[in-house]
Amino acid sequence: MNMIKRNTHVILTSHVDQIFKAAPPIRWGARDPRERGPVIATFNNMENRNAIGSHSGGYTVYRALSIASGNYPQDHIPDLTNTLPTDELGPHQSWFDPEKIISIDPWGAHIAHEYRDLLGSGYNIQPTIAITKAHLRIPEIDDAIDAGRLEIDGKVITSTKDVVVTKAALEPVWYLPGLAKRFGIEEGILRKILFQETGGMFPELVTRPDLKVLLPPIGSTTAYIFGSLSNLSKPEVELTCRVHDECNGSDVFGSDICTCRPYLIHGIEEAVRCAQRGGSGLIVYYRKEGRALGEVTKFLVYNARKRQEGGDSAATYFHRTECVAGVQDARFQELMPDVLHWFGIRKIHNLISMSDMKYRAIVNSGIEVGHRVSIPDDLVPDDARVEIEAKKAAGYFTAEGNAGRDLAEVKGRNLDG
Repeated sequence: MNMIKRNTHVILTSHVDQIFKAAPPIRWGARDPRERGPVIATFNNMENRNAIGSHSGGYTVYRALSIASGNYPQDHIPDLTNTLPTDELGPHQSWFDPEKIISIDPWGAHIAHEYRDLLGSGYNIQPTIAITKAHLRIPEIDDAIDAGRLEIDGKVITSTKDVVVTKAALEPVWYLPGLAKRFGIEEGILRKILFQETGGMFPELVTRPDLKVLLPPIGSTTAYIFGSLSNLSKPEVELTCRVHDECNGSDVFGSDICTCRPYLIHGIEEAVRCAQRGGSGLIVYYRKEGRALGEVTKFLVYNARKRQEGGDSAATYFHRTECVAGVQDARFQELMPDVLHWFGIRKIHNLISMSDMKYRAIVNSGIEVGHRVSIPDDLVPDDARVEIEAKKAAGYFTAEGNAGRDLAEVKGRNLDG
């Protein structure tokens, strides 16, 4: 085992006169990235930090364990040579509105370029966004090609049935004043509750009001772009989009108790088809497992639903979650549109979602939505009929039941899907 540097002196981040004097200030919404300043959060040189938390979100603890075991150099500074995005993106007008994007850093992919003179000079500056190219191999896409619903065009779909995509990974970066305003609460109250509900993990939330940026220890977001990335910001170019919340059991392992993977795959197929007819497709995948209640809670709810008197029932679908978790849904889609604004999106022509909560969040953020597309009935697994009927009864959008429904008719329910 490699030895690590042992420092018995612990620096507490509670007092203004001890730390955070040398780091560049962060002016959220500034037009020039140098004026805005980089987000510096990873522990390396405490005197140069200007944000609360650490890079890599939930993986911070794994890094700490690797350092503790001597397998990770504590003073490592990333070499960002050749890590720049494979596609140019922005800046868009939305990047300069301090209230439009408040849960990610719009400049997070441009660190190696915009702040290159600061790299390696005492500042541990790390990207919070990465953009790359990839090929997808999905069995259901093979089936769609074989059935004639999609065609091999050599551009979006290769001769080997690979789907060509650009993909972006985005770590959460929360601008606390903007977050508080979006939720309609005082910043001080938000900071206090975040501090309390994380077991006092970040004292700076309540002791350092001058630090306005938090990197929370939660999962990241991934975006898959089909067709031209630059077209996403052009409202005249057709865009098909699905915003999808993580469901590991269905998305990865094919569990049939819900419609998550079928709906995700349907979104991908429609996104590919849109790209092939000259538009663009976008899938945004958010880590909010079990309606942001977690997989343990989800499985407990599955048991409660199946074992209740009379068996699984659409009438008690949401109630059983609330009995276990105390709430039907903890996802609060208010942060979801930030990624869409990062792409500069102003219009979604085809939104592949039944969720009024997602729809409301998108249109209320200033993005126009044309058509809403519900999941085709033949894609609903037999064991997921309870879920889909419960959602319909709760007022979810369906093509046959909500044609022409205006936003003003959408009730303020906590709905997912």
